[in-house]
Amino acid sequence: MRFILLNCLIFFSTSVFAKTVTVDNVRVWAAPDSTRVVFDVSGPVKHKLFSLNKPHRAVIDLKNATLKKNTTQPKALDKYLKGIRSGARNKNDLRIVLDLKKQIKYKIFQLQPNKHYGHRLVIDLFDTEIRQVKKEAPRKEIKKDTQRPTKLRDVIIAIDAGHGGDDPGAIGPSGTYEKDVVLKLAKNLAKDINKERGMRAVLIRKGDYYIKLRNRIVKAREHRADLFISIHADAFRDPKVRGSSVYVLSKKGASSEAAKWLAEKENSSDLVGGVSLDDKDDLVASVLLDLSQTASLEASIDVSTHIIKGLRKVGKVHKRSVQSAPFAVLKSPDIPSILIETGFISNPAEEKKLADSKYRKKMSNAIFHGIKGYFRDFAPEGTLISLRKHIIERGETLSTIAQQYRVSPNMLKKYNSLKGDFVRAGQTIIIPRNSGT
Repeated sequence: MRFILLNCLIFFSTSVFAKTVTVDNVRVWAAPDSTRVVFDVSGPVKHKLFSLNKPHRAVIDLKNATLKKNTTQPKALDKYLKGIRSGARNKNDLRIVLDLKKQIKYKIFQLQPNKHYGHRLVIDLFDTEIRQVKKEAPRKEIKKDTQRPTKLRDVIIAIDAGHGGDDPGAIGPSGTYEKDVVLKLAKNLAKDINKERGMRAVLIRKGDYYIKLRNRIVKAREHRADLFISIHADAFRDPKVRGSSVYVLSKKGASSEAAKWLAEKENSSDLVGGVSLDDKDDLVASVLLDLSQTASLEASIDVSTHIIKGLRKVGKVHKRSVQSAPFAVLKSPDIPSILIETGFISNPAEEKKLADSKYRKKMSNAIFHGIKGYFRDFAPEGTLISLRKHIIERGETLSTIAQQYRVSPNMLKKYNSLKGDFVRAGQTIIIPRNSGT
């Protein structure tokens, strides 16, 4: 009896492990810096990946697997992937071949089921990891009593649409994806910003693909952004909850990030506030990092306060004051960073609003005016919007105007290429911002 039972157990365990896995679907997400291929599988699968040249191919062998339907083919604009083909191997196995446009590096891993997907086998194709920001000199600021610069730069706002690709984010009761509405809203905001003289928007995510959270920060730093805004749509188990919120980095999140930067500074060529940490001792690096984080957090709170005022005019604000949380995308130590929850997509009424193009334009316009209001008060020196215009009225002199704006008469003369003290009524002159006497 014991012998029969043992044999039955052996047969049962063998049949379980030998169970055929089906590849139910293949999804391809092409990003500017990588391509992700996702295989939706019926369960964990043994796999092996190797690359071949002449022509370039990535070959994936799946043990005891079959393909349920024809594979999705990549789009022509895909930077890495030319095509996908498959075939049976050794009767029981499945071989999938990725035809490549160039030699690539890759990462392959399996993901456990979540609320959106079942088991997945994921392959990321890329040239190299997104590079670290190159060591470069900080932006030149306008020095006091110097000649007017020949070229002033735009204020740069990095706009990050949350989620993307195989990460849909929250899903509304009617099936609206967070990743879709926030990308549309981000594009609206970018249009508003780009219409404003002296401001320029940079979209971190331009299409339906996923970018790692850390890489979103890296991209903002590569563009030398003055402000980073991450746009999301909230969700909660109670569908009645609604309203927008604005978050900045919490003290706990700032502390953990400071520890990470200090631990890695020997290998880092990144700049913090225009200063490299890799040649500083621990104490100096810690002080510099703390100063940079403090300034960035104060600026983040200021811009959040401006934006909340605008959001109140569009709809209900869930949290009337600035909130804090250790979100990964807010952890850049020298770029003011905020995260906006534009509403609760889990609320049927707000899902409908977020899916409406007119409402999204109102929302993006409110955010834009908050940004504009902040930079009107705190414009970085050396930018177009750091300058103000003054139309001279009858009876005004260069000295009285200088006193009014707390700048030196020499500064006004140099900024406006004036050879003397004479000015006339109706004349327009430029007033440099944040320039003391």
